[in-house]
Amino acid sequence: MNESKHGDLGEFIRAQRERANLSLRRLAEKSGISNPYLSQIERGIRKPSAEILRNLSRALEISSDALYRRAGLIDEDLPPATVFEAIEGDEQLTGEQKKVLLDMYRALTRTQEITSEVEKE
Repeated sequence: MNESKHGDLGEFIRAQRERANLSLRRLAEKSGISNPYLSQIERGIRKPSAEILRNLSRALEISSDALYRRAGLIDEDLPPATVFEAIEGDEQLTGEQKKVLLDMYRALTRTQEITSEVEKE
């Protein structure tokens, strides 16, 4: 991975941290890494491992795939995970929560399809 890729990843993590209103120290605590190490990641000095990226994604409540792609660990030519794959793959959700989310998603997309068809007429 080249230096610009490191920087892009660090900038993305910093932006997500700021979006979540987390201080550098608080994100470091939530993700179980040291404050200086996180600072180095954000500045593009250090390349985090997949495990660190996973911990950061959980702490930031974003998809680990988003961080893996930014870090160059996932082929960017591959299509992103579907909503179904993302929900099924989320280890923080219970089986019942996954079912509710998937049912809600299906209902919302059905409603959108019906609305689009009515607007065409």
